[in-house]
Amino acid sequence: MSVAAVAHHVGPWTVDEVLALPADIHHRIELLGGALLLSPHPAVHHQRAGSRLAALLDAAIEACAAPVEVLPAINLLVPDGLLIPDLVVADANAAATADLTLRARDVLVAIEVTAPATRVADTVLKPAMYAAAGIPHCWRLELDPAPRLHLGHLEDGVYVDRLVQAGETTQLTDPFRLDLDPAVLRRSPRH
Repeated sequence: MSVAAVAHHVGPWTVDEVLALPADIHHRIELLGGALLLSPHPAVHHQRAGSRLAALLDAAIEACAAPVEVLPAINLLVPDGLLIPDLVVADANAAATADLTLRARDVLVAIEVTAPATRVADTVLKPAMYAAAGIPHCWRLELDPAPRLHLGHLEDGVYVDRLVQAGETTQLTDPFRLDLDPAVLRRSPRH
């Protein structure tokens, strides 16, 4: 996306206008209340942890034969914008028929992997928008200083978090069974 495309835009942005923007190889472009939120594409260590988490979620979903699937970096329609979570667990039928976007009602879990450049959006802005959209679970993976998962489930319009640190196990039964120590999400290089 060129700076000129943004500079010549007048007024609040719409979802259709954002989806019509040319691809940007340097940024994720999200929409919050008519304003654009640009963030850099994730770093390699961020992508490695997200890929590892996606694989573990896939295995857990397969084991219980849940009718959902894990998808990375999809365009997610929420009541006041368009967000791009790092991962979602979505209804498999909705995902199979989706085009450019998924609707919030088709997402069971929205997952953010925090980075210094996205910390405020990942911890404050996006969870509030996911909650307003009624997404039942919002999880956040923090990598530094050691991997830890914030497992939020929606209660009375807000996420109630349970923190699972490296060396502990998630021991989830809802939305599906998942026993995971966050420490496994940071791989060491093999020699």
